[in-house]
Amino acid sequence: MAKDNQRPFFDDLMKEEKNIKETEKDFLENPKVIENYSFLQELGVFKFIDELNREIQNYGSLLQGGLDVFNRTSIDDIMDATVFQISDHFLPSFISFLWKPIQNRDDIVIRSYRNYKKIDLHLKVDSIAPFESFFQKYPKPINFELLSYEMKNEKATKSFGEIEPELMIPILGPFGLYGIIVVGKKILEDEYAPRELVFLQQLMSFVSQAIKNHLHYEHSLRDVKTGLFNHGFFMTRLNEELVRSRRSGCASSIIVMDVDKFKLFNDAYGHLAGDKVLESLAFTIKQGVREDDVPSRFGGEEFTVLLPNTDRDTAWMVCERLRSSVAAMKVPWNPPLPQVTISIGLYTFDEQSGIDAEEVIHRADEALYLSKERGRNRSTVWGSGLLFKIQHGMKEAVKN
Repeated sequence: MAKDNQRPFFDDLMKEEKNIKETEKDFLENPKVIENYSFLQELGVFKFIDELNREIQNYGSLLQGGLDVFNRTSIDDIMDATVFQISDHFLPSFISFLWKPIQNRDDIVIRSYRNYKKIDLHLKVDSIAPFESFFQKYPKPINFELLSYEMKNEKATKSFGEIEPELMIPILGPFGLYGIIVVGKKILEDEYAPRELVFLQQLMSFVSQAIKNHLHYEHSLRDVKTGLFNHGFFMTRLNEELVRSRRSGCASSIIVMDVDKFKLFNDAYGHLAGDKVLESLAFTIKQGVREDDVPSRFGGEEFTVLLPNTDRDTAWMVCERLRSSVAAMKVPWNPPLPQVTISIGLYTFDEQSGIDAEEVIHRADEALYLSKERGRNRSTVWGSGLLFKIQHGMKEAVKN
């Protein structure tokens, strides 16, 4: 929900709150109420009104907190907003988020907070899969000791026990368990009251939906097998970068890379081994580029990286760094696989290039072809005279 669209909602909420206060004032100033004040107080009418006011305030706070969470545009911002809401109400000793960035894989990301700041709790949790069936059956915040007793899975809960959690809160969606929020004991009080658990459960409905929306959006942009961006998103960003480059005059670059002799991995070791090569390669690529770069799976064993605001010399260093990292990469497989290498093509464009996205990729592909022709496991920059070399290489390949 956009901020502009929230204003009418808050205006209506404020009007309704004002109406309730005016109604309460009219009631309390009624002569008959004043005349029978002691009797009404004995009946608990005024206490009931106070409780209703507290409930209204709690729901107002919940709605504002939920909208604040929904208004965040990244997973980090969602977590920051959630931490603020929980800490503001309960002041727990810590809050940890564990979630799966790629839904069909067990890999998880862990983020922990204390006093609104990120910390490292050294959680040794590799997967949240063991908790899936339990939270599908009991989709609510639950005391950690009770969860440990009900699950009867000491191995799954032992690593959490080391940090003394108080509550485990599931983040559930159409595809199962997306993540878990772990909340520590309260700093100022002994335990969470039933009404506080209800508040947490209601708040988590907002948080879960916000995280699910974000993850679904992320999944729509990413390749399922590797977790890198998909080709559609890459093309969108490349077209945006071409426009930006023409306006700003700053150069940007594109890398196209291909696994050398990838067919041999599939033929000799099976397609699962080939998949493991692609997954390991994707991880290495992601580790070797900047946060603003756009690494993607182009298709099959071919990958691309868009390097915004990057000149040719800098992009060349990125190419060589990636190539060397892949050549040193160890793919976990038994029996051990042959060393993986990649060939790379690089093209740099600026406001004077005057070409579209398809041509940019075509030129990077031509450079990649020359890397293959020259013996593989090397990087080639597209430049003047390269087209002749490629065409000549094709003619020689036809003759042979």
